Amino acid sequence: MMDDATRTEIEAAAFRRLQQHLMQDRPDAQNIDMMNLAGFCRNCLSRWYQEAANERGIPMTKDEGREAFYGMPFDEWKEKHQTEASPTAQAAFADSHKD
Repeated sequence: MMDDATRTEIEAAAFRRLQQHLMQDRPDAQNIDMMNLAGFCRNCLSRWYQEAANERGIPMTKDEGREAFYGMPFDEWKEKHQTEASPTAQAAFADSHKD
């Protein structure tokens, strides 16, 4: 059995490792492909980060959350790492996000 503080530390370490994996080890994994396969992507993680800050009374905008997660402004990340999504990936995304 572990205490809450230790559990929180372990969860934070796992989050940091996921962030490192996505940002440094696998920048080639495209957000649209992650959305199509797993239902979340880096943008979702940055939004969840922003929401967690806001819920704790720490003002953070969408752009600030993205920069905190991506480690750089989002436009810079897109320029360096984002590629054009294939028609197949775009269609799969559209199909999975119908209202």
